[in-house]
Amino acid sequence: MNINEEIKKLSNIEGAILLDVRMPNEYASGHIPGSRNLPLSDIVKAAEYLPNMNVPIFTYCQSGMRSNRAATALQKLGYTNVTNIGGISNYTGAIEK
Repeated sequence: MNINEEIKKLSNIEGAILLDVRMPNEYASGHIPGSRNLPLSDIVKAAEYLPNMNVPIFTYCQSGMRSNRAATALQKLGYTNVTNIGGISNYTGAIEK
């Protein structure tokens, strides 16, 4: 999965959520603009932050490992439209701090 191509795709999907599952300090040090932060360790609380189980969710982390685990966990929680797009380490676009 190419994170750069997936970011372009998700920008055309109304209501899509870009979910950074890294720790808050990692998120604060630089993240993809428009993303929300929900660390993998808190993914079980997803319903508090993401009440719509059908919203398109795109997960990313540093390398793609945590975002893959987060995507699987979200699916097990009942989310129906989750895609792991990989790691920010391969992202070539703008970074927000």
